[in-house]
Amino acid sequence: MLKVDNIQVSYGNVKALFGISLSIRQGEMVALIGANGAGKSTTLKAILGLVPTSSGRIEFMGKRIDNLPTSEIVKRGIALSPEGRRLWPEMTVRENLELGAFVRRGQSGIKKDIDRIFDYFPILKERQDQMGGSLSGGEQQMVSIGRALMGRPKVLMLDEPSLGLSPIFVEKVKDIILSIHESGRTVLLVEQNAFLALKMSNRAYALEVGKIATEGYSKDLIQDEHIKTVYLGKKVKKQVG
Repeated sequence: MLKVDNIQVSYGNVKALFGISLSIRQGEMVALIGANGAGKSTTLKAILGLVPTSSGRIEFMGKRIDNLPTSEIVKRGIALSPEGRRLWPEMTVRENLELGAFVRRGQSGIKKDIDRIFDYFPILKERQDQMGGSLSGGEQQMVSIGRALMGRPKVLMLDEPSLGLSPIFVEKVKDIILSIHESGRTVLLVEQNAFLALKMSNRAYALEVGKIATEGYSKDLIQDEHIKTVYLGKKVKKQVG
């Protein structure tokens, strides 16, 4: 469904990705794990055309997309809930959600889809007329995910959905992501909580300094000694070892 083949990305003279390759099959949830600066967010941005690739290719549904503008990639069915949420703070929750449907050619079904988002996140229905900037971090994350879903994407990319959230909100967001995936949505998950990412996903890629260090089924990686030591830490090692 989505294939990234040997892409390289640089920020000026600084190379961020050194030949990343990965693939996602329809209906999967695939995780990217790694330390800060490993290239996880850059990989998502490259897929969406937000940063240019200097080599390699990206294919979606059998067609090359790395030479397309971001708006066209979104229209083809890839959406991103970015790190930091990036809401419009002086627009209401409902207006932020409606912006997620900008690529859709008609208005039919938008209200129905907003109601579906409110089913996922009931608190947002109560907050729908509240300004985005006045919400808590967890509520803003819910709006960000909901906004991405409003485009009816075939692939939903989530960048650090649990970052900065309280444990209660982490559990809520985790349950919603699993529910979205179980409904048939393909998900590419970047998550700073490697243990959480591996527990949620079908397969995973571990990035180290702009390269794929290892890959495999998440249930196997969570038992791998190198993954435990480098990505999960001693505390989690006790939980899964």
